[in-house]
Amino acid sequence: MKDYIRIHENDNVIVALKELAPGEKVLVEGAEVTAAETVPAGHKMAIRDIAEGEAVMKYGFRIGYAKEPIHAGQWVHVHNVKTALGDLLTYTYEPVKAEVKKTEERTFQGFVRPDGSVGVRNEIWIIPTVGCVNNIATAMARRANEKVRGSVDEVIAFPHPYGCSQMGDDQEHTRTILADLVKHPNAGGVLVLGLGCENSNIGELKKYIGDYDENRVKFLVCQECEDEMAEGEKLLDELISYAGSFKREAVGTSKLIVGMKCGGSDGFSGITANPLVGKFSDLLIGTGGTTILTEVPEMFGAETLLMNRCENEELFEQTVKLINDFKQYFKDNHQTIYENPSPGNKKGGISTLEDKSLGCTQKSGSAAVRGVLSYGERVHTPGLNLLSAPGNDLVAATALAASGAQIVLFTTGRGTPFASPVPTVKISSNSAIAAKKKNWIDFNAGVLVEDAEPDGTAQQLFDYVIEVASGKKVCSEEAGFHDMAIFKQGVTL
Repeated sequence: MKDYIRIHENDNVIVALKELAPGEKVLVEGAEVTAAETVPAGHKMAIRDIAEGEAVMKYGFRIGYAKEPIHAGQWVHVHNVKTALGDLLTYTYEPVKAEVKKTEERTFQGFVRPDGSVGVRNEIWIIPTVGCVNNIATAMARRANEKVRGSVDEVIAFPHPYGCSQMGDDQEHTRTILADLVKHPNAGGVLVLGLGCENSNIGELKKYIGDYDENRVKFLVCQECEDEMAEGEKLLDELISYAGSFKREAVGTSKLIVGMKCGGSDGFSGITANPLVGKFSDLLIGTGGTTILTEVPEMFGAETLLMNRCENEELFEQTVKLINDFKQYFKDNHQTIYENPSPGNKKGGISTLEDKSLGCTQKSGSAAVRGVLSYGERVHTPGLNLLSAPGNDLVAATALAASGAQIVLFTTGRGTPFASPVPTVKISSNSAIAAKKKNWIDFNAGVLVEDAEPDGTAQQLFDYVIEVASGKKVCSEEAGFHDMAIFKQGVTL
């Protein structure tokens, strides 16, 4: 294992792969550089003098400006680097060739639904229309799990605090996300549980759900029955019986939709886990499958790389709107657009939003952008899609599921136990967290700085995802974790 990595030949910093002690010497392109101070693993060290105001270069791109003169061997971080980003920008479409190698379609064992959609789980979901019935939903799921049979995996309640006292787009988003989850193919059966007096009551929600299979989707209004627990038990029995008749069967990977998200990133994320997911994305798209990249605020500073990979100018304009609308959201709420990275990111070695974004967007691989989705919009175009959602882990992962992702790949350098409505594969950026948190981490990308071969490791990840799609449980599922969070944007009455 090397002591450092210089990601691009134009970089004026290296990334320490282990802690560099003061006085320690490294050889960079034939030139010796001596560490002037401690440089933690995952952090940056200057390999030549950088003048005040000069661009700090990493990944071959500017990640900020030097706030003061930085000498060769110095630690480069938040104390001496500042963002170079501004507010709303004007962009020019400069298309680049973006394509992936077409390969033979693989198969996984999935559940084919009557409408042609495919699930990788056969669960019963209880979707509350309003937070007032959360505890009832949870109690119903606990009781119903004692009766699970056939091919049904589990009965899961998805509590949330919304569905009432909301206005405008905020309420619209809640209804859209709930309807998306009702229609998700990982659920073999769904019980929509309402209170009766809420704004997003079952009658309203049905308008968003549209046509539905009465065998698969049941509705219960708690205020309209004498004993909601008994009535819910009856409906869940019917759903378990219906869903239990489905069997896994061979399905092509062209039916696989995988969401991509990162959280708790560190200085290794843009070197190991995120590029690995990018290679996975290219492999899946090469077989005709679909990937979705989200967390728009973590595209800021690297957005032109995505814009110029748009398949046509219409998608380019949609991506410009995706970026600038999210910036305007920050401005409308009187918040600093570039108040990112998080404390954990900084501790892990990420200094500016550009630093974070250039690592984050590597999850998109090299494919052309073929779809741009608004929050809550379901994916309809195979290939690489961009989705409007914030960087918050639970909100973004839920948004990916709502858009149709059957699985989410989640890269992390710090570790996290959270789940989402669909299997959420945790991919560590470093081997230390993978060894420490074996109950959280599903796949270790840290081996990529330990001389593992990138293409071979990407194939291993692809094979692992096929196993998950075919029923293998990820760590959060083994722990019984299932999370859901909706993007709260408006006034609460």
